[in-house]
Amino acid sequence: MYQVTSLKAEEFISDQEIRETLAYADENCGNAEAVGKILEKARQRKGLNHREASVLLACTDEEVIQQIYQLAEQIKKDYYGNRIVLFAPLYLSNYCVNGCVYCPYHLKNKHIARKKLTQEEIVREVTALQDMGHKRLAIEAGEDPVNNPIEYILECIDTIYSIKHKNGAIRRVNVNIAATTVENYKKLHQAGIGTYILFQETYHKESYEKLHPTGPKHDYAYHTEAMDRAMEGGIDDVGLGVLFGLEMYRYEFAGLLMHAEHLEAVHGVGPHTISVPRVKHADDIDPSAFDNGISDDVFAKICALIRISVPYTGMIISTRESQAVRERVLPLGVSQISGASKTSVGGYADEEPEEVTSAQFDVSDQRTLDEVVNWLMRMNYIPSFCTACYREGRTGDRFMTLCKNMQILNCCHPNALMTLKEYLEDYASEDSKRIGMALIERELEKIPNSKVRETAAAYIHDIEGGKRDFRF
Repeated sequence: MYQVTSLKAEEFISDQEIRETLAYADENCGNAEAVGKILEKARQRKGLNHREASVLLACTDEEVIQQIYQLAEQIKKDYYGNRIVLFAPLYLSNYCVNGCVYCPYHLKNKHIARKKLTQEEIVREVTALQDMGHKRLAIEAGEDPVNNPIEYILECIDTIYSIKHKNGAIRRVNVNIAATTVENYKKLHQAGIGTYILFQETYHKESYEKLHPTGPKHDYAYHTEAMDRAMEGGIDDVGLGVLFGLEMYRYEFAGLLMHAEHLEAVHGVGPHTISVPRVKHADDIDPSAFDNGISDDVFAKICALIRISVPYTGMIISTRESQAVRERVLPLGVSQISGASKTSVGGYADEEPEEVTSAQFDVSDQRTLDEVVNWLMRMNYIPSFCTACYREGRTGDRFMTLCKNMQILNCCHPNALMTLKEYLEDYASEDSKRIGMALIERELEKIPNSKVRETAAAYIHDIEGGKRDFRF
């Protein structure tokens, strides 16, 4: 039985409910009246449930698809403005005891270079990231209770936060590690992490168990219920995601929205972010081995429908995707992207030779951070390195309230401009600095509250004079 408030994985992600949803979508996707009512609900910024969104995903009418894109773009502007938050992944260790068939870190892979960063190596990595201009990291590690215990992860977080290099500092550490206990989530919360991120990979239980044949990750329920334990442990910013290409995309899409609805119903706040990675080539992984890959057109439609279904949730596109794909989906709802990413262990401080790779997957967008910043600004986006909400305690429902009340322009917008100004002063090329200064001048005028606008302008002037880390 489907029960959105149940704490049992197979009840809040009910296979029967998903299958009935897909049948309902097939029955109604050509019904102009039903589709029109769903679009009207979305226009009222009420979001869509998994059934309503699945109807639109199944719809092939080109006019309806264009309405979906237009609506997603407008909702993105209304709630997130033209800011794009930047981050980088930091791989701590690729030791892993799981047998995941889509990941080169699987235990049976004996030729991948196994690495684990020491605290001294983390200092070198983080210093290299700070020299680029990064302020926000997402740390990654394989699941290995011997090599990567929670004590190691906590020590790494402490080290990262302690590193101050020139004007650099990592102000927010998000964590993407395997499902764990409430007690360990409490420890992560006490360590001052930002968002806890865990990809479901697939919501289809039978496929999940085949894709994870060995290791602790084989336990579908324990993995799927991880976000509830994280929230019980005090972490109120959590990030969902599925790995598109493993299972049929319509099934995954419905399951993803059901998970978001579950978190909202049980904890009063949905996911802080949703990621939409696709299976990519890696060391001994051929993405063509998975026959559920999705086209760029379907991918763009999924991104747009996530935005109109959960208007207040951030959406992440990583460097798994090419510049062209990222450029296409940015206006459709994406609010965070990675830049200059390395998916190898220790890849920032030292270039890794191809023959001894430790990378989790191939990076499609290989531009430098400055090239990504320059590209965003030329498209009139504000590259943001802001971490103010996290450090001011505006997490969970407090951030959602800010977003729902459309106060982004009076809070996140000026914070984005100030962190961009820091980047321009400390790290940017001359061309990026020129484009960025003009962008800041234009964007300051968009701040509705005159007092906030004047204060932001004064802070930006002070940043030029050498001061750092202002925030609203």
